[in-house]
Amino acid sequence: MREFTIGKNDAGQRLDRFLSKAMPLLPPALLQKYIRIRRIKCNGARCQRDQRLAEGDVLSLYINDEFFEPPREDNLFLTLFQPRLDVLYEDEHILLADKRPGMVVHADETEKVNTLINHIQAYLYQKREWNPKRENAFAPALCNRIDRNTGGIVIAAKDAESLRILTAKIRAREITKKYLCAVLGRMTPPEGKLSCFLLKDESKNQVQVYRRPVPGGKSAETLYRTLRSRGELSLVEAELLTGRTHQIRASFAGAGHPLLGDGKYGRGEVNRRYHETRQALYSYYLRFDFPTDAGILNYLKSREFQVQKVPFAEKYFPSGSGKG
Repeated sequence: MREFTIGKNDAGQRLDRFLSKAMPLLPPALLQKYIRIRRIKCNGARCQRDQRLAEGDVLSLYINDEFFEPPREDNLFLTLFQPRLDVLYEDEHILLADKRPGMVVHADETEKVNTLINHIQAYLYQKREWNPKRENAFAPALCNRIDRNTGGIVIAAKDAESLRILTAKIRAREITKKYLCAVLGRMTPPEGKLSCFLLKDESKNQVQVYRRPVPGGKSAETLYRTLRSRGELSLVEAELLTGRTHQIRASFAGAGHPLLGDGKYGRGEVNRRYHETRQALYSYYLRFDFPTDAGILNYLKSREFQVQKVPFAEKYFPSGSGKG
């Protein structure tokens, strides 16, 4: 329990407005709930959110200590009263989230609060599966990441051992990930492999595609399979054999078949005609191959997971998800 004694400079304020400034981590909806269920009292009595505070009033707050801390990047998850999370799979060690296009996975210069990891941490905190006060250093963490405007499966580890194992498995390419993408034109042949070299321009966060090795360039290999074609668009399944920045987007654009909606590597006039501002790319399939020992995660060996609803596939290839 914490107490605030109202001084002269705070007198006259509404209760809820004073508390929102005193505890910026406490979500407004949770503040209203705590007032309603009497976890916030004024002079030992029930109070109302719009009552005016007087000098000398004593506020008693029966609220978790975390909400009294100053805002930092590692505790902003507390401000999310209702986490928005599409959970594809969950057990005691991992969580698979279906990230929607438009959400960043980690905080960046444009977004600090509404990130996938914050929503996952808020979700686990509210389920009482994780409490940062009981941990010295570990916090639930993402094992892989995808671009803001790409949707699909992201793996989160709930404990340090699972994070260590999955990080190693991803590095050893013992986890298969497949993507769906809508590309312009028809692939020739309809199934095959795209091989090229990608050179990244750090200042632009963009890569250039080359057919031959270039200084600083990295080889990129992508398997693809055409699932369906309709008009000028094709629904293609892609699997990364290497993991390079913007590999799928740049490789298909380099092959003459840019992704619909891609603002960096696509065709602006086509994107505007379709009113698409995000690349049509979705990480829709995941399989834990695990040819080597996976410790506490061995039970996941050969398990596979698939997102059932990919928005652009349903929109432009309406006969189903596009498989087959």
